[in-house]
Amino acid sequence: MQDASAIGELSSAQASALARIVATEGPMSTSALASVERVRPQSMAETVSVLEGQGLVRREPDPTDGRRQFILLTEEGRAYGQGARASRREWLAQALAHLTESELAVVNEAMAILERVVDP
Repeated sequence: MQDASAIGELSSAQASALARIVATEGPMSTSALASVERVRPQSMAETVSVLEGQGLVRREPDPTDGRRQFILLTEEGRAYGQGARASRREWLAQALAHLTESELAVVNEAMAILERVVDP
């Protein structure tokens, strides 16, 4: 298993794609990943190539369609993604710990609005 410190810094696009793959917990095609990330399939193919080069994902052929490939997490990718998620949660918990009750209420209201915008 590759040490997380040996993995280079990921760009925001790479980190976002990896987080999406971690959250999906199953194989995804490059085109499906591009669609949910709202980028061109060609751009996602480049992103996936970088993640694959870092040992975070691997590609496997679709058994029902030889033209398609599925993107799957490696163990290194799963560990890296889960570690990144834990770091973000810790950062957010520390940031929110300094807010007052009324500020937290505003944050909760804003989250409800954002959820409606993202998932109408």
